[in-house]
Amino acid sequence: MVAILSALAEQGHLQLSELAQQLGASPATIRRDVASLANQGLLTRTHGGVQALGSATRELPVNLRDGRHRAAKQAIAQEVLQMLPEGRHAIALTGGTTTTEVLRALHHRHDLTIITNSVGLALEAAAQGQSRVLIAGGILRPNSLELVGTLAEATFRQINVGTAIVGCDGISLEGGLTTHDEIEANTNHTMIERAQKVIAVTDGSKIGRVTLARLATMDEVDVLVTDGAADRNELQRIRDHGVDVRVVSGGAGT
Repeated sequence: MVAILSALAEQGHLQLSELAQQLGASPATIRRDVASLANQGLLTRTHGGVQALGSATRELPVNLRDGRHRAAKQAIAQEVLQMLPEGRHAIALTGGTTTTEVLRALHHRHDLTIITNSVGLALEAAAQGQSRVLIAGGILRPNSLELVGTLAEATFRQINVGTAIVGCDGISLEGGLTTHDEIEANTNHTMIERAQKVIAVTDGSKIGRVTLARLATMDEVDVLVTDGAADRNELQRIRDHGVDVRVVSGGAGT
């Protein structure tokens, strides 16, 4: 079902026959999954096909994203782990499945202060026994489970961050780091402004993609960590701009 929503997020409208061909599934399976997703209000059925609900709803809910590109995200997390200094250090993380994998890779580091506006990451940090966790309060976005708005931004303005680890829904040289929601982008940009070093983390499917709201320009990014599925030409353009681009194994195309 996640694959259907992902295909719609990219293309907007598809015939059922096209979905079956793209996903390598039987027409009966596609019809059953489409009916279930329509009943949940996640897509609209049309004559012989399906349609995304609109640009504002093309963002997959975070609970449906967790299993996508998992191996690539874990490899990205291991690379980020090597870049963090030993000893006490304050790291800020945006919400997202890739940043969650980074946090999981840090389960043995109890000398960190973890700063986030993500409810999901805060719960993950608590589960792994992290003792210094700062949560920026604000209005909850259901799709991303991030706390956003002026309250969260005010919290970020009061702190100093050693390293910000930032996920996104799209990244390109011209577009910078982008996401689906303008308020969320503004909040996360405030986090980025407070950081001495900014590491962007994203699986290769997001490279070259631009979504609604920009949360950072490429001038504000020090390091980009992605996987071998990323568009090589776009990565080279980003590298030529002065960003330290690191490509890990673990994604399709590596």
